[in-house]
Amino acid sequence: MVRVKSRYLLCEINVSDKRQLLLLDDRAVATTVKAAVARTHGDYGLALCTIRFSVKYLNTHTGIVLLRFPKKCYKLLWSALPFITSITTRGQNIPCFLNCLHVGGTIRTCQKFLIRYNTQQLHRMLPKCKNEEEKQQIRESLMDCYLEGGTKEALEGESESEEDEEE
Repeated sequence: MVRVKSRYLLCEINVSDKRQLLLLDDRAVATTVKAAVARTHGDYGLALCTIRFSVKYLNTHTGIVLLRFPKKCYKLLWSALPFITSITTRGQNIPCFLNCLHVGGTIRTCQKFLIRYNTQQLHRMLPKCKNEEEKQQIRESLMDCYLEGGTKEALEGESESEEDEEE
C-alpha cells in the first residue's frame, strides 16, 4: 500500500494591529485560503487543493499557521497566497497578508524550522532591548528554544540534512 503524501506550509499572518490576530480561527483561515485558490486557479485548482486540505495549527498570539494539503498541489496553493489581502471572521474583515516561512514534508520538520526561526527572531530583538531586564528575559527565551539535549550546532546540522532530503 502506498502512503498518501502531504505537504505542510508554515505561514505567518501579518497584520497592522496585533490585537486583531486574536479574532482569527482556523475555519476563517481555511475559507480564505480556499477562496484565494479558487480566484487564482479556478475550479480545477480548488478541487485539487480541497482534498485533504486542513489548518493543522493556528497560534493567534504569534500569527503562525500550519496548512496541510496534498503534495501534488502545493505549488498551486503556494502561488495563491500573495492574493490574500484580508480574512473575514466573526463579521469583521481583518486586512492582512500571509508570509510563507517553510514548506515541509512532515509536521516535525516544520516544528524544527519554527524553533530555529523563533531563535533568530529573538537574536534580532536582543540589540533593541532598552534595559538589562528585557535582555535577560530574551536570553532565557533563547535558552528555552533549544531542543532538549540539543545544541545550536545540532540544530544547524539537522537543517542542512533536511534541505538535502527535500531536493
